[in-house]
Amino acid sequence: MRRTLSDVFGLESLRPGQREIIESVMHGRDTLAIMPTGAGKSLCYQLPALHLNGLTLVVSPLIALMKDQRDKLLAANVEALQINSTLNAAEERQAYEELKTASRAIVFVTPEQLTKPALLDALRGRDDPYARGRSARRGEVRRVSLIVVDEAHCISQWGHDFRPAFLQIAEAASSIGSPPVLALTATATTAVVKDIVRTLGMRDPRVLHKGVYRSNLHYSVLQVSVAGGKGRASARSAQAKLTALRTLLESRSDAGIIYTATVREAERLAAAIREWGVPAALYHGRISSRQRHDAQDGFMRGDVRVMVATNAFGMGIDKADIRFVVHDQMPGSIGAYYQETGRAGRDGEAADCVLLFDLNDRRIQQFLQLGRYPGRELIERVREALRKHDGVSTTGVSVDELARILGDVGRNKLQVALKILLDAGLVRRNRARRYLLRDGAPGGDALSASLHRYDEQAKRDRDALQQMIDYAQTGRCRWNTILEHFGYGDELEQCGTCDNCRNPPHVEPVREPVLEGRMMDAARETPHAQRSFVRGQSVRVRKFGIGQVTFATMDQVAVLFSDGTTRTFLARFVRAADATHNAADSRR
Repeated sequence: MRRTLSDVFGLESLRPGQREIIESVMHGRDTLAIMPTGAGKSLCYQLPALHLNGLTLVVSPLIALMKDQRDKLLAANVEALQINSTLNAAEERQAYEELKTASRAIVFVTPEQLTKPALLDALRGRDDPYARGRSARRGEVRRVSLIVVDEAHCISQWGHDFRPAFLQIAEAASSIGSPPVLALTATATTAVVKDIVRTLGMRDPRVLHKGVYRSNLHYSVLQVSVAGGKGRASARSAQAKLTALRTLLESRSDAGIIYTATVREAERLAAAIREWGVPAALYHGRISSRQRHDAQDGFMRGDVRVMVATNAFGMGIDKADIRFVVHDQMPGSIGAYYQETGRAGRDGEAADCVLLFDLNDRRIQQFLQLGRYPGRELIERVREALRKHDGVSTTGVSVDELARILGDVGRNKLQVALKILLDAGLVRRNRARRYLLRDGAPGGDALSASLHRYDEQAKRDRDALQQMIDYAQTGRCRWNTILEHFGYGDELEQCGTCDNCRNPPHVEPVREPVLEGRMMDAARETPHAQRSFVRGQSVRVRKFGIGQVTFATMDQVAVLFSDGTTRTFLARFVRAADATHNAADSRR
C-alpha cells in the first residue's frame, strides 16, 4: 500500500488521521470519519479501493465533485466510472457496459441513481466472472467491496444540507449484499453523527473524530447592515458589499470563491466583477451542464481567478491554492458556512474567509426554508395523484412520473412528501422503486405524527439560522464559536487570527437622529434613552425582557437573552436595564 501511495498518488506519507481510517476500512469495519475540510478525505477510500477485491461504490451529492475526482483518478491510470444525470442515453449505456466488465474500479454515482433497478442489477452481478467480493448470500457473489458515502451529513435530517435522495442509500446497500460502509464528512454535530449511523444502518461502526480546527483559515465579518426603509436599506447594503468586494479583488491577484445564496445575486456580482476587469466564472444550478463544466475547468486551470457561485459549486473540489472565500450573503447555518469556507487554503497556506453580513439577508434563508418542507395540502395532493394512478395501473409510479403529473412541485420537495407518507405507512415502494398507496393504510393520526417530525426539523433549521446570525454578531473568537458548534469548544479559547482576536470589537456611540414634531416631543419625554451601549451591559427590550449587549453599532444593538438566543434591534428600541427600572420607579 505504501508503494501505491507513492506510485499512484505521488505521496510519501499519509496526513494525520488518514492511517487510522484506512486501516479500519481494510479490516472491513463500518466506519464514520469526521475530518477537517481539506484533510484529504478522498484518499481514505481511493487508496483502499486499489487493494480491495471488488468495486468501490462512491455515493456523491454533486456532479462537479465526482467529475473532479474521476478526472484525477483517470490521469493517475486508476479505473473510474461516473453515472449521473449529465450522461445521455448512449453514454449511460456505455457506462453500464464498462461497469459489467470492471473488476476493481471506483464507481461514482449520485444518490438519485440508486433508485434505478438497472444500476443495482449491474452492481449485483450474480453471474459476473469479474466479481471477486465475498459472498453476500448463498449462491451470490458480491461485486461491491465498499460503499463510500461522501459528504455524509447530507443523509441526516439534522444536518445543514439534508438531501432526501440520500435516504435511499441504506436500502440500495442491502440489495447489493450489504458491503462495509465508509461515511465521510467534515460537518457533523453529535446529533448528526447519531443520525448518520442510524439512517445508514451501520453495524458497530468505528466513529473517528479527527477535529475541525484549521489554523490557516482566518475568519472575519464585515458588517454592512444599515437601518432605514426596506428598499433604501437594501440598496445601501448592496452598495457597501460591492465596494468591499472591489477593494478586496483589486488589492490581490490570487484565486478565490465568492458565494451567494441566490442565482440572481450570483449573476449580478459576476457581471459587476467582469466590468472591473477581473476574470470571473459563474456557476449555479440554472445554467447548462456544459456551462458548469466550462466554468469549473476554467477555474481549476487558473484561466479565471474568481468563481462566483451558489452552493451548487465547491463540495469536494480540490484546488489547493484558493486564497479567499467571501460570502456575499450568509448561508443558513454554521455547518454550511464551515463547509464552504473550508475550500480555502488546502495547501496549508494562510487564507481569508470573509462574511459580508447584512441582517436583512436572513429573509433569503427564511424564504428558502419555507420552500424546503411540504405542508399537509401538498401531501394530500400527492396522495390523490397516487390514488388516481393506482386506478389505472397496478405497477406504481416513479418520482419523475409523479413530478410530471403534479407539474409544479420540485423533485426534492416531492421526495420529502413521499418520505413523510412512507413514514406514516400510507404508501409503499416496490422493488422497482415505484410508489403505490398501501392497502388498509392507517388514519390521519399517523400522518400528523409524521408531519410533526418535519415541523421539528423546520424549527431546527430556524435555530441553525439564528446561530449563524449569532456568529456574525459575536464579539468572541470566530474559531471558538465554530468549534463550539461542533462540540469542540474547549479545544481553543482564542485563535489569534480572526478579526475579533486581532481587533477586539468596540462600541460606537449611537448618534442622536434629527427629530421633528411629535417624534422630538417623545424623545424629550424619555430621559432614560441611552446614547451608547457597552459590551456586557444589561439592557431591556420590550416583549423580550432583559439581556446583555454582545455587539453594537451606530444603528443596531445585538442582545443575548437568558434562553441563549441573540437578537438584533434598532438602537432606539433598546434601553439600559437600570435606566428602565429608574424610570419606572419615578412614575410611582
